[in-house]
Amino acid sequence: MPESNFVDYVKILCRSGKGGRGSMHLRHVKYNPNGGPDGGDGGKGGSIILRGNHNYWTLLHLRYERHIFAEHGGNGGKDKCHGTDGKDIYIDVPCGTVVYNAETGKYVCDITYDGQEIVLLKGGRGGLGNFQFRTATNQAPRYAQPGEPMQEMTVILELKLLADVGLVGFPNAGKSTLVSALSNARPKIANYPFTTMEPSLGIVGYRDNKSFVMADIPGIIEGAAEGKGLGLRFLRHIERNSLLLFMVPGDTDDIKREYEILLNELHQFNPEMLQKHRVLAVTKCDLLDSELIEMLRETLPEDLPVVFISAVTGFGLDELKDVLWRELNAESNKLQAITAEDTLVHRDKDMTLFAQELADEGEDEDIEYVDEDDIEELDDFEYEEEDN
Repeated sequence: MPESNFVDYVKILCRSGKGGRGSMHLRHVKYNPNGGPDGGDGGKGGSIILRGNHNYWTLLHLRYERHIFAEHGGNGGKDKCHGTDGKDIYIDVPCGTVVYNAETGKYVCDITYDGQEIVLLKGGRGGLGNFQFRTATNQAPRYAQPGEPMQEMTVILELKLLADVGLVGFPNAGKSTLVSALSNARPKIANYPFTTMEPSLGIVGYRDNKSFVMADIPGIIEGAAEGKGLGLRFLRHIERNSLLLFMVPGDTDDIKREYEILLNELHQFNPEMLQKHRVLAVTKCDLLDSELIEMLRETLPEDLPVVFISAVTGFGLDELKDVLWRELNAESNKLQAITAEDTLVHRDKDMTLFAQELADEGEDEDIEYVDEDDIEELDDFEYEEEDN
């Protein structure tokens, strides 16, 4: 089976450039034997910079780029020649990419909009040449500065899809069918569990040329927090969603209990997700008659909107879009989104599960790299002198 093009998790060794060392040189030419110091400064090392790019929607372009190294700064030269600056390296990532330190699991930064630039690793400053150290009492300094060392970090780039509505439900709850019915997205649909193996996005059209984005993720089951089924690895794709749409089939024995199980799994993954607005959709209602629907409505939770739908026949889909649009544009939801944007706090990785998570993603290989050119003494300067 060919590997999927949807890549939302990569591990990369990044290294900025070290600063060039300053030159220790004394000018000594014909007719000017005491020319004084003229050693130039070293160049700045290149930086590693993350940049948001809306033209990317996955991390596929970084899947096999295991090392990203910036250029080192050039060394200073005689005649006060400045060393060349190392070239900065830009890493283009899709909007919604979160960066973690792969060794400690600590949160590093977050790319949320197109064109946003964040310096991940800063290049080292170049050292000063001996020309910069001349004084009235020390007119021929025989020392110069080494450049600042490079910075190195192994990082995890993790994509979290940006959407308005996130679908939450058990396998075969009708999530992919709903996305295909409301949008032009065509996720895989079949009559066996875990048909959806990767998230997908669909743009749902509304009245007056309005629209909103819906995210479909693989189904979760009871015990997913302990790793059952596909676990919770895909739930990060609905962490940023404004609204959660819970989907439970109408032929389920206890709809309310399944909804509470889903709520509990979300609570174990991230308790803050329970603060989002929620809507409950009872699917596959083409199997129910109107009398049974009214009976079921009395047993459902009263603290959230409930809509009975059938994606196959189209029953209730217009009502569902009206409810979703109303909840998305509710004043309380807007205020919550503004507050979350200003005070968004990312949790660090749980290191107890981090190693297994890397193994599941195929990112547990050792990618350490040793550059022989980096093993040198920074205080090893040559004494340069021109022939007469």
